[in-house]
Amino acid sequence: MSIEYPEAHCFAIYSPIMKNLVFAIFGACVLVCGAFAQSSLFNRYDVTMKWGQLPAELPWDGVTSWVAADGKGQVIVMVRKAPYIRVFTTDGKFVKSWGEAPTFKEAHSVHFDHDGNMWGVDTGDHVVEKFDADGKVVMTLGKRGVTGDNASHDAFNRPATAFFAANGDIYVADGYVNARIVQFTKDGNFVRIIGGVKGKGPGEMSLVHGVAVDSKGRILASDSDNQRISVFGKDGNFVEWWSVPCRGNIVIAPDDTVYVSDVNAGGVTVMKEGKILDFIHLEGRPHGMSVDPSNGDVYTSSSDGKNPNVSKASLKKKPIGSN
Repeated sequence: MSIEYPEAHCFAIYSPIMKNLVFAIFGACVLVCGAFAQSSLFNRYDVTMKWGQLPAELPWDGVTSWVAADGKGQVIVMVRKAPYIRVFTTDGKFVKSWGEAPTFKEAHSVHFDHDGNMWGVDTGDHVVEKFDADGKVVMTLGKRGVTGDNASHDAFNRPATAFFAANGDIYVADGYVNARIVQFTKDGNFVRIIGGVKGKGPGEMSLVHGVAVDSKGRILASDSDNQRISVFGKDGNFVEWWSVPCRGNIVIAPDDTVYVSDVNAGGVTVMKEGKILDFIHLEGRPHGMSVDPSNGDVYTSSSDGKNPNVSKASLKKKPIGSN
């Protein structure tokens, strides 16, 4: 889906002055959007809070950690209390739930690969697992209950998220303790480590929370403690960084529009080539985030345990005859 925006706000790489300007934009957005409830900076989205409706006998009863839309009419919400997986239609109607304890020790994120398989990241048990249609684990990356350092080929230390490339390769953001992205083949064979040094310098990262790969093969990692996206080339070498709050997920559309959620900024930043195109303001702490590949709807889940919810932001329909 292609989205037209007015001239974007651009900021220079590595510039502290411009970085301050970027965060001033975010501050202004919070004030403006806050005055008009949930919306976007350029008023291009209609936002529905508390989108998912559970039956009375099944309250949320826990942090709504993550959300994933499969593009085929199904939206999965991960909750940090059993049943961990709640399934909805795109209009928020509850379908079913599954995943009783102890499926996850700390349910953190849920993802779909290009074949429609569901994967869950268990931060507490240090594993990334593939599930079949019946909720059975059919593949595990990492070693359950075992931690690995930045050099490990087969063990993580509190991984956060995963990304699945078109060729089936798997990228794991192993960043709550380590500072890296780990790449595997679709069969789970180790390929390489991207990053791996904790710090603030070029190529160094701290709390790597999200990962995605764009159409050029560049690897984008949410270097969230440094409040920036670190960009690595196809060869795995550092290229540049984009200053943006990013403790959440990264989703890249086919036209390389980048969506970045952040729990502290309270919304989703829409970017392209380091330029801010829009900012969707939301309630709660938008941690998990997914963009429906069929229509561009943006789903977020709040990690505020006192107010669990899932939101849906849909592009406003243009009036007939408008440009």
